[in-house]
Amino acid sequence: MTRSKVVLSGFLFLLAGCDTEAQWRNRSSERVGGPCEGCEAVYEGMPKNLSWQTVIADSSEPGELLEITGTIFKKDGKTPAKDIILYVYHTNAKGYYKPSEEQTGWSRHHGHLRGWVKTDEKGHYRFRSIRPAPYPNGKAPAHIHGIIKEPDKNEYWIDNYFFEDDPNLALEKKRQRWRGGSGIIQLTKNGAGVWTGRREIILGRNVPNYE
Repeated sequence: MTRSKVVLSGFLFLLAGCDTEAQWRNRSSERVGGPCEGCEAVYEGMPKNLSWQTVIADSSEPGELLEITGTIFKKDGKTPAKDIILYVYHTNAKGYYKPSEEQTGWSRHHGHLRGWVKTDEKGHYRFRSIRPAPYPNGKAPAHIHGIIKEPDKNEYWIDNYFFEDDPNLALEKKRQRWRGGSGIIQLTKNGAGVWTGRREIILGRNVPNYE
């Protein structure tokens, strides 16, 4: 092969690579919710049978106990949505996403404090864990990540769960996109010393490309 043909072949290869990247970016921007880095973790280790409630942290996990309940509604904000998967993950009591030894892929980035629920006929969900700590740098408020998977749509992220009593929340309030509705919840301690809070989620609320 002559030098000119080698150069031409390399040029065509680069063009093909650019086209592939452009196509990927286009598909990513058109998907419900837009780009969602790490959303693949929803499927990594997901149990075959899901309940409307789950326990994420076992009794040996350091930290203060936390219980979050709520209802997921359809786009109208009134009709309960059943069979909706909500995947959540958060830091441990020291502010780290500490993975378990068997975790791989994106789930390893999310750490071992992760879980799934699937809403019942009334759209209810509940998960129990420990109250996450903010990142060690102390600048961002503590939070819980949430990703939604509807039966007929790709997975997409909603605004994080934030806590009203967090001293670092003021700046974050200005950044809220209200995806799925407000993620800021009020926590109170019950008689058993468990932090409890409630968040309602509205499917598609402020979510790009949602039909």
